[in-house]
Amino acid sequence: MGIFSKPRLRSHDRREDTPEGLWNKCPDCGAMIHNLELQQNLQVCPHCSHHFLIDSRERIQMLADPDSFEETDAGLVSANPLGFQGYTEKTAILREKTGLDDAVVSGRLNIGGHKAMIAVMDFKFFAGSMGSVVGEKITRAIETAIAEKRGLIIVSASSGARMQEGMLSLMQMAKTCGALARLSEAKLPYISVMTHPTTGGVTASFATIGDINLAEPKCMIGFAGPRVVKETTHQNLPPGFQTAEFMLEHGLIDAIVPRAHMRERLVSLLGYMMRE
Repeated sequence: MGIFSKPRLRSHDRREDTPEGLWNKCPDCGAMIHNLELQQNLQVCPHCSHHFLIDSRERIQMLADPDSFEETDAGLVSANPLGFQGYTEKTAILREKTGLDDAVVSGRLNIGGHKAMIAVMDFKFFAGSMGSVVGEKITRAIETAIAEKRGLIIVSASSGARMQEGMLSLMQMAKTCGALARLSEAKLPYISVMTHPTTGGVTASFATIGDINLAEPKCMIGFAGPRVVKETTHQNLPPGFQTAEFMLEHGLIDAIVPRAHMRERLVSLLGYMMRE
């Protein structure tokens, strides 16, 4: 080995005196992976291809052409319309901790030279739950796409509707779907990308009605949780129930795309679907 060669990180060489926070254990294969190796591999396990959760900013950086992303509607924050105890304090703490205003980041960007609007949900803010701000920002992103004749991409990662906002949260399902209907009338493409997990009211609304529905490998996609479904239906659930692979087999999604190939696939699809 030359004196300037850099040895490859080895996941099994962890010492007892290694500082905390430098390594991650893969939940699928159990391998210990150095954070740098994970970062270099787009937060995907190099041993079993498990896709770790990533935040909205990382996702946008992976997909956008360099320096093309322009955030829209920043600064919108949730009110407390139902007077839910502790909700205002909780959202304030999350804003400070995560640097996010709410559970979605939206904006203009170019992908492979194609103009698009994007909305990326972020699971680290209230488990990606959909409240009034999430619905409003996604709706505004759709309206901007219509006004500027851009394609639309929504990346979902959500636990569903936010119970602290009650019916106002559930209303976002109809609101976003109504806006998507207008996008369709304008003959502009909508590509939905589902990541782990995509559940609840998000699954039952905008996440599953794309012109093209994509998903990352092995991500959970469903409405209610497996325990609730089993207790309601009194049926044994089939193997792999609520995984992307199961949904592909049964026609809910169109393709499973590994994270490393997602940008390439989006560039290709936008090239086919845009008028330009």
